[in-house]
Amino acid sequence: MVINEGCEACAAAWRNLSKFNATRYPFRYIEPTNGLPKVFLYGDSISIGYTEYVRATFEGKADVMRLHVNGSSSDQVILRMETFRKALFQPFLKEGWTFSWDVIHFNVGLHDLKYVYNGKLDKEKGKQVSTLKVYEDNLRNTITYLKETYPKAKLIFATTTPVPEGEEGRVHGDANKYNEVALTVMKSHPDIVINDLYTYAIPVQKEFADGPGNVHYTAEGYRLLGIEVANSIGNVLDIKPKECPSVEAITAKFNAYETKNKSE
Repeated sequence: MVINEGCEACAAAWRNLSKFNATRYPFRYIEPTNGLPKVFLYGDSISIGYTEYVRATFEGKADVMRLHVNGSSSDQVILRMETFRKALFQPFLKEGWTFSWDVIHFNVGLHDLKYVYNGKLDKEKGKQVSTLKVYEDNLRNTITYLKETYPKAKLIFATTTPVPEGEEGRVHGDANKYNEVALTVMKSHPDIVINDLYTYAIPVQKEFADGPGNVHYTAEGYRLLGIEVANSIGNVLDIKPKECPSVEAITAKFNAYETKNKSE
């Protein structure tokens, strides 16, 4: 299958998708490799944090690409995936990609359950982005879209990571409620693999949260999440991931790339 290696039109289209794509390491252009499985990651900032660890464990074994921006809430999945598809794939981009995804690992939830007031997180005054019913409907629509648009792709749904006590715009325990809805939806789709990242992340968050009340993680926390995501993808592809590099090794690559590109 033609992939168009060295496709300048693809690289340019990627850079034009987001202001981050020219300077931020997780959002750099990934050149497709002939003969390797193609993996797509869709998610919010948690997925951005673990992206490079997943990529590193599949180096030389699979191409791991991600959405060009933060995935945000469940109402945005189809819109953002269509933007990505129409920017990079043929026939929308004349010289674009022609491959099919082998695996799509996706998650939405943390942006659905948050409370927003005047554009800021505020669980006292704010309104929740998506009710449980809206979240359910959006997930069903997302799955229909993914199956119709990427019929050859194996789908992996990752449960939403925990909300700690004291989070300023989210309620502790809500992640579990939204996950219950998601898992109910997934019962209608037994072919979709479940990556229970919520359960895996509970002890990780206790030790490696990026501060009290923060849904985000330190670099080591993201490394551990990346290992779990890679194992889930590897099981589907029947590929054993490589040993995940250290935080120091990945951080060095981050710094070198971003220093170089911000200075240009």
